[in-house]
Amino acid sequence: MSDFTSIQPNAVIQAAYGKSKDLASDKSAGATADQGQTPDFAQMLRNSASEAVSTVREGDATAAAGLTGEAGLQQVVEATMAMESTVKMSVAVRDKLVEAYQEVMRMQI
Repeated sequence: MSDFTSIQPNAVIQAAYGKSKDLASDKSAGATADQGQTPDFAQMLRNSASEAVSTVREGDATAAAGLTGEAGLQQVVEATMAMESTVKMSVAVRDKLVEAYQEVMRMQI
């Protein structure tokens, strides 16, 4: 794989990154609740999602910098491992949310 342009993100990935930019740039979503109050579930989920997006973006940028020789191997490995654990955690949370939704849908009224 000598051609760096062959692994550049395609239009679908760029569109997904563009949509995820709203998560990271939403300042009101990143703000915590007033002191003395705990943040609600939706806000905690939104904050976690924006942190996950930023971790994946940083890992992607570090990997690209490593391919061009601007970042060291250690940095690339650390960023890739952080990105991998973030993706695994996000998938696990998604699976639990889907499972909880399905459980609610199976409840009899």
